[in-house]
Amino acid sequence: MALTGLSRRERQIMEILYRRGRGAAAEVRAAMEDAPSYSAVRAMLGVLEAKGHLRHEVEKLKYVYVPVVARDRAKRSAVKQMLSTFFSDSPEQVVAALLDVSSKRLTREELDRMAEMIARARREEK
Repeated sequence: MALTGLSRRERQIMEILYRRGRGAAAEVRAAMEDAPSYSAVRAMLGVLEAKGHLRHEVEKLKYVYVPVVARDRAKRSAVKQMLSTFFSDSPEQVVAALLDVSSKRLTREELDRMAEMIARARREEK
């Protein structure tokens, strides 16, 4: 389940819950920059639950929200959607765009790890 199609605030809430693992509305609101009202956060949590991104558990008379999809799976789904939407299903175009915007910030170690990933993909291709 991709996190695409979510509002900026909904994505912000999901990021907070992925970082924390779980959280009640007050905890989520406290972690938000320029947080909306408590009622707005509760409403957004309800919408995210209705969309199937969250589930809730009752703990000490309050709802505690937990992401339904593991973060890694959500990331893969989001990358697949981005690949399809913006890059014509071309991983090469994605890598070129990433290098274009961040090549000066990449460390030697990061470049070496990426080169190893490419080498591994080549070995697995055979």
